[in-house]
Amino acid sequence: MGFRSAVAALAVLVSSVASAASPATDVTLRDLDGAEVRLEDYRGKVVFIDFWATWCGPCKDAMPHWQSLYEELGPQGLVVLAVTTDDARTKPQVKPYVKRMGFTYPVLYDTDSTALVVYNPSKTLPYSVLVDRDFRIHSVHQGYTPGDEDAIGAEVRALLAQPAHSP
Repeated sequence: MGFRSAVAALAVLVSSVASAASPATDVTLRDLDGAEVRLEDYRGKVVFIDFWATWCGPCKDAMPHWQSLYEELGPQGLVVLAVTTDDARTKPQVKPYVKRMGFTYPVLYDTDSTALVVYNPSKTLPYSVLVDRDFRIHSVHQGYTPGDEDAIGAEVRALLAQPAHSP
């Protein structure tokens, strides 16, 4: 294991311990077509919530990795929700960017900061939250460094291997 991988694994461990078993909060956002999407609707699945913006370089570096993870593990119960924090100025760039990049996971608008206030009040980008099948926050991740996708992928695989416990 290289130094970066070791640091990423340690960061994942620390963030997992710091937020382990916190209940997730239900939020309702709109997708690119205007349909409402509730986080609660994904209870029983592993949900990776990625906060990003079109103007955020590290966000755009990370997103293809989340697409790969979604393609690989979606059939096993992984849901990736990309929550854009773009405001009115940059919101028109979101849909063309998503289409151009070929992202197939749900992309949600958070133009009034509903989810941002709940999950990422410091407004750090990129920022992700991993929610387990029992609708509890497993971990949070701030920023993106190449190699983070490996540690996050390992976390996701471990969560997918665990059954849900709540009714």
